[in-house]
Amino acid sequence: MDLTLNEEQQMLQKMAHDFLEDKCPPLVVRRLEESELGYSPDMWREIADLGWVGLIFPEQYGGSELSLVDLTILYEEMGRAILPSPYTPTVLAGLTILACGSEEQKKEFLPKIINGESIFTLALLEPSASYDAAGIAVTAKASGDDYIINGTKLLVPNAHIADWLLCVTRTRGGKTPEGGITLFLVKPKNPGITVEPISTTALDKQFEVTFANVKVPKENMLGKLNGGWAPLARVLQQAAVLQSAEIVGMSQKVLEIAIDWAKSRVVYEQQIGVYQGIQHKLVNMFRNIEGARVMAWTAALVLGEGLPGTREVAVTKAWASQTAQLAGYEGHQVFAGQGYMQEHDMQLYSRRLKAAELNLGQADYHFEKFAQAIEM
Repeated sequence: MDLTLNEEQQMLQKMAHDFLEDKCPPLVVRRLEESELGYSPDMWREIADLGWVGLIFPEQYGGSELSLVDLTILYEEMGRAILPSPYTPTVLAGLTILACGSEEQKKEFLPKIINGESIFTLALLEPSASYDAAGIAVTAKASGDDYIINGTKLLVPNAHIADWLLCVTRTRGGKTPEGGITLFLVKPKNPGITVEPISTTALDKQFEVTFANVKVPKENMLGKLNGGWAPLARVLQQAAVLQSAEIVGMSQKVLEIAIDWAKSRVVYEQQIGVYQGIQHKLVNMFRNIEGARVMAWTAALVLGEGLPGTREVAVTKAWASQTAQLAGYEGHQVFAGQGYMQEHDMQLYSRRLKAAELNLGQADYHFEKFAQAIEM
């Protein structure tokens, strides 16, 4: 298995690195963190014009038809810049439409996603805090030519700016939780929908979305009735790999700024980097980052070949979550008290590393998935 970046991938990596270094320095991240929107519409337009949103979508809908590995390369650079944008939920919704939408739905929605015209988000997590089908309790019941949705979704990213919600609902009980899941595309401004902001550690834009007798036409069903979990689960696998790549980028940046500090900070006429206690922290971060990067690329290759990838995805996100935890902890140890100051970049990264560690399941969750996959 060749994990060496080819010439095109190196060009993508450099282009993304240079663009984000210029357009999304920490000063911009701080400003967007405090803004009402939480992202820059101008930067979003530039990202779409660069073709990033359509990177892995088929050419017939306006995409570039590159691989999941290519997308992990982009995600690492976006993580390195802690880019605030609606990129991830929009792309994940697009991948779900690609996986199970009708041809009419693909032709209607995918070009708008790819050119940045429409912003989507995924309404998945509920008060159960479970990423499994058993955690889905929001109901959708048939009523004539419509479905009526009731329930609450939590931590829905960018719901305040989204043009569409991809809502995961339960349309029946059954022998298995996976058998009664149906996906719907819902306009956030439909009557009966309430969107309330949630305060988060990362200070990103997350929302509680409540559905109270929300009427959705049958044609807004995505995929088959009661058959929504299988395609969604595949997209969530891809999402876990991409989140892992983003963690790699964030952790890599923490390592770089920590190394620079260890070389420049002088205590008792010695650079602090000469002390083994500091060296061990930097080496531990490097070890975990390199491991997470290789695991993410490997899992992306496996998924890209159409293989199940259950074990690869589980161990990748588990290791990446531990990498996020370690980078946040050791980074603060190197910078000491100043790393917690608002003016310091370390806290920008550590807050987002904690959110990324938990998103789509923390280490224990994925280690359990790995154990199940190898039938322990």
